[in-house]
Amino acid sequence: MHYLILFICLISTLDAESEETSATPTYSPTLDVPTGDDEPHSWPWKVSLQCKDKDRYVHTCGGALINESWVLTAAQCFVRCYKYRAVLGVRVLSKTKVTVTKQIFYLKHSDIFIHEKWNPDHQTYGYDIALIRLPTEVNITSEVNLILLPALEDILPKEYTCYITGWKERRLAIGPLLSDVLQQTRLSVVDHGTCTSEDWWDRNVNLNMICAIGDLKSDCIGDSGGPLSCRRETGDWEVHGIASFYSSRGCFAAKKPIVFTRVSAFIDWIQNIITLNTLE
Repeated sequence: MHYLILFICLISTLDAESEETSATPTYSPTLDVPTGDDEPHSWPWKVSLQCKDKDRYVHTCGGALINESWVLTAAQCFVRCYKYRAVLGVRVLSKTKVTVTKQIFYLKHSDIFIHEKWNPDHQTYGYDIALIRLPTEVNITSEVNLILLPALEDILPKEYTCYITGWKERRLAIGPLLSDVLQQTRLSVVDHGTCTSEDWWDRNVNLNMICAIGDLKSDCIGDSGGPLSCRRETGDWEVHGIASFYSSRGCFAAKKPIVFTRVSAFIDWIQNIITLNTLE
């Protein structure tokens, strides 16, 4: 394999739904633009996972709110930091204070559940999935809401349109910077047979992963653990992927789509963790 695999994670300065749950944002996202700033609060399940660096918290990973007490993210997000917090309802990273729309939760290590088969030394083996148990339930609002889990083993068809969101990397001459404002990028699902072709990702992608590619001119998104959000025929949104890795040639390099953990392969694991560890 001649392409160095890079993590998307960047440091910057259950069946969870009930019958009443609807994953339709109050503020509709703009879906006809390939990439750019999001409509304010149009991705209300988006979570900023932040790591304490000296005297401040900095954005390190993304996540998705899948019920009032649980966040879905990547296992790789928990290898470099001691103290974390989860921030919901945030769109502009520099606005750090709690507001009417923003909710902040400080996490203990006992609140973090990493898949037992995850191996940080062999990232392409898969199992890059983790759950965060919030210390208290979120307040569901127009700015903070849930995304649904897909059905067990639900496989999206080729070229299905989905979206990733994040505080994306802007590659400048002076080096990479993160956008202060949440960004979105449109992706198209790549079928497993194509993604595992020898001149694509070959054996670095397995059946527990999903590949999606965007406009080759688009910038990268700086969120490992961020959701691959896909709108279904009902109008509801489901999280079908957790951003895991991409090529050193760029996250939209030809024949090197972004690789996500396929959420529908881990529904039983998610349900089991939530059932056994939900606080009374």
